[in-house]
Amino acid sequence: MKAETWKKKRVYSQAELDQALAILRDLKEGVKLNDAQRAHPKPDGGGFIPKHALVAVYYSMVECGTWEENESLLKKIRMKPTRTLSGVTTVTVLTRYHSCPGECIFCPQEDMMPKSYLSEEPGAKRGLENDFAPFKQVQNRIRALKAVGHPTDKIELLILGGSFSAYPPEYQEWFVRRCFDAMNEVNPDDTPGFESLPEAHARNVDAEHRNVGLVIETRPDLVTREALAWYRHLGVTKVQMGAQSFDNHILALNKRGHTAQDTLAATALLRAGGFKTVLHWMPNLLGATPETDREDFARLWGDGACCPDELKIYPCQLLENTALYAHWENGAYQPYSTSVLRDLIADLKTTVPRYCRINRIIRDIPSTYVVAGNKNSSLRQDIQRSMKHRGIQCQCIRCREIRRQKVKADRLAFNDQVYFPADAEEHFLSFDTLDDTLAGFLRLSLPRDTGVTDLDDLQGAAIIREVHVYGQSLEVGEVRSGIAQHSGLGTRMIESAEKIARDKDFQRLAVIAAVGTRAYYAGRGFALGDKYMVKDL
Repeated sequence: MKAETWKKKRVYSQAELDQALAILRDLKEGVKLNDAQRAHPKPDGGGFIPKHALVAVYYSMVECGTWEENESLLKKIRMKPTRTLSGVTTVTVLTRYHSCPGECIFCPQEDMMPKSYLSEEPGAKRGLENDFAPFKQVQNRIRALKAVGHPTDKIELLILGGSFSAYPPEYQEWFVRRCFDAMNEVNPDDTPGFESLPEAHARNVDAEHRNVGLVIETRPDLVTREALAWYRHLGVTKVQMGAQSFDNHILALNKRGHTAQDTLAATALLRAGGFKTVLHWMPNLLGATPETDREDFARLWGDGACCPDELKIYPCQLLENTALYAHWENGAYQPYSTSVLRDLIADLKTTVPRYCRINRIIRDIPSTYVVAGNKNSSLRQDIQRSMKHRGIQCQCIRCREIRRQKVKADRLAFNDQVYFPADAEEHFLSFDTLDDTLAGFLRLSLPRDTGVTDLDDLQGAAIIREVHVYGQSLEVGEVRSGIAQHSGLGTRMIESAEKIARDKDFQRLAVIAAVGTRAYYAGRGFALGDKYMVKDL
């Protein structure tokens, strides 16, 4: 057993490794994990052998050829399995400090940190520990995820650090390229990359760690037609924006520096470019009340509205090193209590459309930073318990996704939810189980004006903005009975999208494909154009 490879990362005694191996053998015989851990405790009597040791020994046995890969065994010992239950593995990286065009009164600023990020937030802390070097951040995160049993062949890269569009273009391109260098496993000594970004993209098409999504965050007032082409040059597929509010008076009070109309226009333009959109919305801003927040949240949805694909609800948190702190000191601002916030968000969650996913409900800001108001970082779980007690439900994607449930393709219902955001007709195609859990979906956009982006690939084209099949992330090419991924659902939804687009007289169907999904779409008749995968209809 190649125990030495794992001892370099975590130090285990030979006795601990022997106990871990005994536990794994019991698990292979059908013994439950807790029972196996109790039967083979730590040699010094100091508790149970941890999961990370079990994963390390499992990989050692596979690497040395003693055992074949055993997904059912790995599933039992995988740490934090929900990280990859959405079908992909997310790797988050942080950019270095750069001045932000915004002057938001609720935003903190720490030395060396990008605007609004705090050094003790988990994701931000990892960025600081790696000196904000993109190669090191991606490389170390992939290694850490793999070491605790997660597949790392399908990577969604999430670039945080404030308004990425405000950074110099040279830095943006270098940062993204170095992330791809890490996914491509080139330049292991972190020396300057020898490839251009397009070359790094081309290498990643069939790399071990393929990029299946690239996410940046920016401000609504920085989204332009020219920016869309640049985003696609970088490989971006999803854009996060801070909407915060749709009340221009509230936006002005909090010095956001943009209007609600800017957010609507930016969201519509991004959708016309095929991008997925994630909006941040903030209750409890200066000047808001629970009643005005309820009214404001309703402005997100409906005909002609933003209708975001994903949403992060970030209640405003009072931090000492912000301009908002002075308003609190003079009595002009009062944070909501935890109970008020819990009831408010529980009510709002019931109004979220089925095509939207609520990604987060509170920032990972440690409670020690929060001066007054809610300090509960597990607010989402409290809201879920409250909703269950009240007998109300959320219909968002995250609350309905299939997760560990087994599926049979012939027991799924196909649905087409049509809605009309600003300047488009959207089709949310989905496969749902008989008890209404979500196995997979496709976002098809029919733009009102296919020329609004000035992108040649999109002239006369309907756009597939996302194809997502849920369930525990599988390795590329792996097929397993009862698992939604790789069971043909994606292909069936693409065929349905083609028919809808053809019936609506679109000449072409375009896909905003991530670099690592190009081969998938090529296998379904799409060809790489200038910046999109395109298929003539």
